Amino acid sequence: MATRGDSADEPAQAGDYDYQSDDVDRPGMVDDLAQLIDGDVRFDDYSRQLYATDASAYEMTPIGVVIPTSTADVAAVIEYCAEREIPVLPRGGGTSLAGQTVNEAVVLDFSKEMTDVLEMDPDARRARAQPGVKLGDLNRELAPHGLKFAPDPAWGDKSVLGGAIGNNSTGSHSLKYGKTDAYVEEVEVVLADGTVTTFGEVSLSDLRARADPDGDLEARFYAEVNRIVEEEADEVREQYPDLKRNVSGYNLDRLVDEAETGSVNLARLLAGSEGTLAVITAATVSLEPVPETKAIGLLTYDDLLDAMSDVAPILEHDPAAVEVMDDVLLDLARDTSEFADVVGMLPENTDSVLLVEFYADSDEAGRQKVADLIADRVPGDDAEADPSADAADRTDAPPRARAAMEAHDAETREKFWKMRKAGLPILLGRTSDAKHIAFIEDTAIPAENLPDYVADFQEILEDHDTFASYYAHAGPGVLHIRPLINTKTVEGIEQMESIADAATDLVVKYDGSVSGEHGDGRARTQWNRKLYGDRLWQAFRDLKTAVDPDWLLNPGNICGDMDMTENLRFDPDYEFDAGFDSVLEWDNENGMQGMVELCHGCGGCRGPQETTGGVMCPTYRASQEEITATRGRANLLRQAMSGDLDQEAADVEFMHEVLDLCIGCKGCSKDCPSEVDLAKLKAEVTHEHHQRHGSSLRDRLFANIDALNAVGSALAPLSNWLAKVPGARTVMEKTVGIASERSLPEFHRESLVDWFESRGGAQVSAAEADHRVLLFPDTYTTYNAPDAGKAAVRVLEAANVHVGIPDDVTGSGRPPFSKGFLDQAREQARTNVDALAPRVDDGWDVVVVEPSDAVMLQSDYRDLLDGDDVDAVAANTYGVMEYLDTFRLDEALATDAPAETLTYHGHCHQKSTRKDHHAVGVLRRAGYGVDPLDSGCCGMAGSFGYEAEHYSMSQAIGDVLFGQVDESDGDRLVAPGASCRTQLGDEYDEKPPTPVEALASALD
Repeated sequence: MATRGDSADEPAQAGDYDYQSDDVDRPGMVDDLAQLIDGDVRFDDYSRQLYATDASAYEMTPIGVVIPTSTADVAAVIEYCAEREIPVLPRGGGTSLAGQTVNEAVVLDFSKEMTDVLEMDPDARRARAQPGVKLGDLNRELAPHGLKFAPDPAWGDKSVLGGAIGNNSTGSHSLKYGKTDAYVEEVEVVLADGTVTTFGEVSLSDLRARADPDGDLEARFYAEVNRIVEEEADEVREQYPDLKRNVSGYNLDRLVDEAETGSVNLARLLAGSEGTLAVITAATVSLEPVPETKAIGLLTYDDLLDAMSDVAPILEHDPAAVEVMDDVLLDLARDTSEFADVVGMLPENTDSVLLVEFYADSDEAGRQKVADLIADRVPGDDAEADPSADAADRTDAPPRARAAMEAHDAETREKFWKMRKAGLPILLGRTSDAKHIAFIEDTAIPAENLPDYVADFQEILEDHDTFASYYAHAGPGVLHIRPLINTKTVEGIEQMESIADAATDLVVKYDGSVSGEHGDGRARTQWNRKLYGDRLWQAFRDLKTAVDPDWLLNPGNICGDMDMTENLRFDPDYEFDAGFDSVLEWDNENGMQGMVELCHGCGGCRGPQETTGGVMCPTYRASQEEITATRGRANLLRQAMSGDLDQEAADVEFMHEVLDLCIGCKGCSKDCPSEVDLAKLKAEVTHEHHQRHGSSLRDRLFANIDALNAVGSALAPLSNWLAKVPGARTVMEKTVGIASERSLPEFHRESLVDWFESRGGAQVSAAEADHRVLLFPDTYTTYNAPDAGKAAVRVLEAANVHVGIPDDVTGSGRPPFSKGFLDQAREQARTNVDALAPRVDDGWDVVVVEPSDAVMLQSDYRDLLDGDDVDAVAANTYGVMEYLDTFRLDEALATDAPAETLTYHGHCHQKSTRKDHHAVGVLRRAGYGVDPLDSGCCGMAGSFGYEAEHYSMSQAIGDVLFGQVDESDGDRLVAPGASCRTQLGDEYDEKPPTPVEALASALD
């Protein structure tokens, strides 16, 4: 493996960016707080708008944002705000679905600085951590000890420990693990007046001794808790539903249950309190062992109600999880490339499925559990193992499942789970005004009542002339149901509240809860009075008042005067005006507006590389700043186009401070659950910016790099020598803005086209060839890296392919497209389509060596042009390794690969179009070992890493990749992209070859 340069031990910083706008609200308050704390104080327009939304349907502009670094910072902010009666809102990852992390308050963002695991005690199975630590990161540190924090919310690699406690979160495996409150042992908190204290287990006698209704806030809290235990216990037992998954209201049922043992844990009373009682600054949690293995049985049904009727008997088999997907989601999954093969394995006319997962001590035990389930629920199906003797008699409920599938190996289990977890992204991919909105999406109903509840709920939806999908946690009775509603209309608002009201009536009727997972927030607080009755509603308010007499901590949630239809992100007063007409093709409802409004705020772009993987979002991973995440940019773009920001999207300030650091990696178009394509949106806005304000010399130079490369090649080697003259790089940085630290591409006097002609063109005749290929002469391969092109020709001809290089094409259009010169990119695309389409129609395929240029023809041309010709060219264009793999041409090659393992870093654009796997398959069949990195962008991103002001960010992004490369056991590094190879070449002692060069070197 190549070795790192001298700076390898010095992690790059993400640059001198302040991530804030110039307009600052309440500057006096900013100055005051800045003097009190070590953390950042941000009251600018951008920061306030960034924290105005979360993953819910709501939007409220906060007073300002503080990023604390310590408990002392938190205490100082809260004390300052208490003296001035200013509300405060603690916030983690902003993944809340009920709106509990938006409010007109000072937001404390714990997710950036207060993220440490403070202590671990594996023997005692406990850990102590700060509230901002991501659950995925916590579990990654616990993994070597065979332990985990058991609650597993779907976004655990993006959501944080403080949020899990605040929401009393759980997840798919709550049948085994219950909710977060079961694992909270002790918390350090800051009370509403700035007092720092600790809550944990306390005996009832100590509770009474500390209680004083006229004392300080802590004493008043003890007094009110004691009163609830002594005076409200019977009412709590009467009104609270008997459910594993109730998180509505305050956690009084656990309090009352614990009191029967002679002690209570006040830390657990804060679970589910949504930051309304105290602000947690550290928490000690208990841990669970990681299960030895797992097994899955996937049961199929003709009808959703049949599936619901089967849940209760399935629970008799003691599963770890029971998840449901209905016909709406299955039909949508059939239309996706990722899940079509799994859904295609289901019996014809399958309406719904139940995914039943078991934990087991061995693979044999796991197979036994699935076999017993199948014998009981699908008696006609054969299982992989023999069922127990009594399996068929486990329950007396009639079997309703149609068929069963099994998953025992990790890969198949993951595929089944991915299909289930695809529910949310599939639903949230709508770009219409009507959205699948979260407001009654996690009611919890006892399993035995699910069939009747679902039947009645379907009638509610029909009465309101809409529909929803039913999916998620059927085992504990928590069905995610998101009706399709257009809240931009008065009728939609009325429809939303009417459905929620009727759903609450059903919940009461069937002994359920209005929230089994996602909390009360703005969506469900108003229904707690109907759920629990006036007496407990007042008890909630008394508890809140005792510890927060001025209602300053996240006011309104759980027991406040909230209207679920207020403060919606989209309401009848919402107006959208981009300020310009889009010039790209938008193949979706509502065009560019639909894409701008698509981000629902789940925070999928905020996951770290280590636990989340994938491409998105490289600048966030380097900076940990909300404004650099896809969610942040998408929200600010929408707010600029809807009037929430004073400036327009194409204004100079917005371009430089919001969109400038989007590197166009296209990772969001794949890794974002809703597939928000911010790179395409940036191209639109940048194009408009050029129209209004002109463009820089550097932008024009990079947009026309094809011409510059041609000149550089013609003047080589003089052009290479000039670039190495002492002081040349400094001059380039000062005049054009190209970073002096960067090595510049070298030019070859003999271009790829020259070489091909000098060798006499194709060496395999068209008549004898199995395939005919036009090797597209992308600018980098042609002038800067012709060896990669030569390797492609050699490999293709070895596979009996007739190769030609077209002479009537121009540049791919990638450089001007990336820099926002869309008219120029369209002209180049039209020239190439006109040249290539007739030959494609005649049976030729188009192959491209450089990945970004290949994806340009395959994907981005459809954004610039429409018509049959562009579709034909796009459909018949391939990256070189993709072409070999698709047609299995490499299987005919005689290869003798060295006995080495290649560390493979793929290209972002290929990953975004799900084409990155082809090179790995081809190289492995050639005899190489391959370690494919689950890596993000290299940080170079075309011209981005060359630009002086972006160099530090480019290196900070690169550091994430460099760490992965260093950890790989590969002997040699390969990468297909020109930018990636430049970045890696600058960091290591040699520039890595392309995969096709590695393949060519293995040819006999």
